[in-house]
Amino acid sequence: MTIDQVQDSIVEEFSVFDDWMDKYNLLIDYGKDLNVIDPKFKTKDFLIEGCQSKVWLHPEFEGGKITFTADSDAIITRGIVALLIRVLSDRTPAEIISADLYFIDKIGLRQNLSPTRSNGLLSMVRQIKLYAMAYQATSKK
Repeated sequence: MTIDQVQDSIVEEFSVFDDWMDKYNLLIDYGKDLNVIDPKFKTKDFLIEGCQSKVWLHPEFEGGKITFTADSDAIITRGIVALLIRVLSDRTPAEIISADLYFIDKIGLRQNLSPTRSNGLLSMVRQIKLYAMAYQATSKK
C-alpha cells in the first residue's frame, strides 16, 4: 500500500465514529497493537524531545527502507505514534520526507489534542523526517 492508501484507510476507520471519546478509544487500541521497541533502545538517544510524555522511536535502515519501532508511557501518545508508524514505517527516506500527512487533520486529531500533545505529535513527525533525511544523506555517499 502507498502512504496515501494507508492514510485513506485510517481516515475511513476513524469516520465510523462521531464522538471523540470513541476515537480516543480507537487510538488506545492502536497503541495496544503497537510492536514495542526493544527495551535496549529505551534510552535518552531515542527519546523524542518536545513530548510531554516519554516517547522512544528507533529507526532501522535496511534494503533502502526505514522501519520504526516505538513506545510511550502514555496510552494516547502510544496510539498516535502507532498511527505514524503505520503510515511511515517500511518506506524509503524519500517517501517519508515527501509525505503529506493529511490524515492528521482529516480525522480531527490535531484539533482534538491538548496543546502539549499537539506539540508532541509535531515532534514525532519531525523526528521521523529527520531520521529519513539522515539516512537519505548517508545512503547517497
